[in-house]
Amino acid sequence: MMWVKIAVGLAVLAGAWIALYTFRPGSWKFVALYLLGGFAQTFLLLNIAHDSNHNAVSSRPLVNKSLNYIFDLCGISSYMWRFLHHRGHHSCINLHGEDDALSGRGILRFTPHEPRAPWHRFQHIYALFLYAMFSLDYVFVRDFQHFFLPTHGYLKRAKHPMREYVTLFAGKAFYLTYMLILPVLVLGKSPLLVVGAFLLVHLVVGLSVTLVFQTTHTIDSTYFPADRGEFENGVYHIFATTADYATENPVVGWLAGGLNHHIIHHLCPFVCHTHYAPLTRIVKQTAEEFGVPYRQHPTMTRAIRHHLILLKQLGNEN
Repeated sequence: MMWVKIAVGLAVLAGAWIALYTFRPGSWKFVALYLLGGFAQTFLLLNIAHDSNHNAVSSRPLVNKSLNYIFDLCGISSYMWRFLHHRGHHSCINLHGEDDALSGRGILRFTPHEPRAPWHRFQHIYALFLYAMFSLDYVFVRDFQHFFLPTHGYLKRAKHPMREYVTLFAGKAFYLTYMLILPVLVLGKSPLLVVGAFLLVHLVVGLSVTLVFQTTHTIDSTYFPADRGEFENGVYHIFATTADYATENPVVGWLAGGLNHHIIHHLCPFVCHTHYAPLTRIVKQTAEEFGVPYRQHPTMTRAIRHHLILLKQLGNEN
């Protein structure tokens, strides 16, 4: 199944771009094909790149390492994403000041341990707009910030290999060349049309990826520990800070890279997501057997609703 998903994602992405340069379509068809490529990028990021950066696609390290560069193909540093995701999320879920996923840069308040500002009263209204900007922020700001102006202590202490600096700039240059420059120079499209299509793609990527992840940790029923020592072990920490959604919906699981089965992902991050559905049933049964609260929502829309409820609560209460 995983190799089918890899083939489908890469085929759609390549097919969309080959069609652009083979048929040289008019403006509306150009935008449609460009957007199709954006959907393929989203699919590849959630389904393939995430797993490969957990070494979960294959038992062969070279396969995982090669697929890691899907992030770079989509304009994001795979090295920095991996660094932040493992050190700045999996090891410190929902811990204020450590979990990078809780970093709202003062604009959004994701945890009760974050100081509340007056504008947070409206964050449940403007959050989705900011989420749509997420991938743009990653391409143009976040990667460079984490490399050159880090705020986390572990990033300040890190010594990044020179090849990762080279890959950072080479990856960005390659991405911006095929996404922005070539359509103008080779296809003769107006810069305004290309930039508009580029922004539309990022609205899709940013909103999709952000909602898939935010609905697993920042909802009104998950817990935000004050420090690492609140739980006897990491398993209890994961169950308290993580929630599943739509686990019986195979379409959501297929499109979201199994990340709706998020508890099992944190329990077994090196397992390929195609195994999550049956493992989630075991996890749920075991949690009930030992009296451990298991958090879930029946649908993704319900999970999004409870995420927005949390944002409203955090915006109006200390």
